[in-house]
Amino acid sequence: MSSIDVAERLIATRALTERLAAPLSPEDQTVQSMPDVSPTKWHRAHTSWFFETFLLEPHLPGYQQFHPAFRTLFNSYYDSVGPKHSRSDRGIITRPGIEQIAAYRRHIDGAMADLLARDPHRDVVDLVELGIQHEQQHQELLLMDIAHVLSCNPLLPAYALVSTSPPGRDAAPTWTPHPGGTVEFGHEGPGFAFDNESPRHVAYLTPFALADRPVSSGEWLAFMDDGGYRRPELWLSEGWATVQDGAWTAPLYWSMHPEGWREFTLGGDGPVDPARPVTHISYFEADAFARWAGARLPTEAEWEVVSNERLTSADGLPPAHLLDPEVLRPSASFGSNSHPLGDVWQWTSSSYSPYPGYSPPPGAVGEYNGKFMVNQYVLRGGSCATPPGHVRTSYRNFFPASARWAFTGLRLARDE
Repeated sequence: MSSIDVAERLIATRALTERLAAPLSPEDQTVQSMPDVSPTKWHRAHTSWFFETFLLEPHLPGYQQFHPAFRTLFNSYYDSVGPKHSRSDRGIITRPGIEQIAAYRRHIDGAMADLLARDPHRDVVDLVELGIQHEQQHQELLLMDIAHVLSCNPLLPAYALVSTSPPGRDAAPTWTPHPGGTVEFGHEGPGFAFDNESPRHVAYLTPFALADRPVSSGEWLAFMDDGGYRRPELWLSEGWATVQDGAWTAPLYWSMHPEGWREFTLGGDGPVDPARPVTHISYFEADAFARWAGARLPTEAEWEVVSNERLTSADGLPPAHLLDPEVLRPSASFGSNSHPLGDVWQWTSSSYSPYPGYSPPPGAVGEYNGKFMVNQYVLRGGSCATPPGHVRTSYRNFFPASARWAFTGLRLARDE
């Protein structure tokens, strides 16, 4: 990709981040609802910090920092860069305000334009691409965090208006069988991929089948009605302890009312739609549901191999629909034609660990993925909040087993 191409993509990506923040008031941009959530203004500043720290300071002669304290304040987890502000304390920082952060972003954008106008080396262009992909990740994180912050408000304010429609009808899933055997998986190009998606390698699979759609909210209601959250035999030991400690009785953002279960989304509060994929569930919940259903979670190799085969007969990637009315919640278009990408991130049974032969890149950017390869599980497929063009079948997302605030669901597998 040329520096001109990457410059155009950079402009579009940066503009989309600002578009996502636009519906929020200054107060909404500055609050934090739990240690894992960051204020919207922090996401806007941190994505600018990435370009300043890894591109402008080392590669643009004469570059002047916007503010020296920002190097610490908006560092996320790069220990080799220097000190960082505590993640759990991001919400108590009242300054800089959103106007100063907007000025910071303009400062970075202007300097990046200067850098790219110099016809930079290929390594610099590749690092800009990484910065674009990093910002796209934060666009989804921004929406996840906004949803959690607004859900904590008793007014249940909507982030944006969505089209309303009657609840759909839940349809039985279909299954795609696979004979197993020796398969290859992992990124093979062309195009961008994060370091944790490589190297491509061989795995052996026994015969299995993968459901052609994610589990629906209607199926989850049946799990709940059958005492799913009250039956310890369905749960991993740590999962059962987590359910008890958190008093979990339903997915995150679900609440019981006289007329039935309701769900808070970025579009506000409304009745649970049984035809939509269930979302905001933990690995523990996904694993318990699979056991209740007489199935299991797929491995990431199983998920990727079947998804690649299905895409060969599909129309490629799902349509780019970020911030269309349906993006604020998973689609209700279930059936055998359900696309393997989009709707909800799908938990797999695979621990997040390095592929055979993996080594992190040198320098600070080597901290991007490799150091998190412990105590997490892999998710595949993207979600309704994933930016257009950002997801692919080899993409490895990852979260701790108890995490629920992301757009996470599940797709079942079974042995054949």
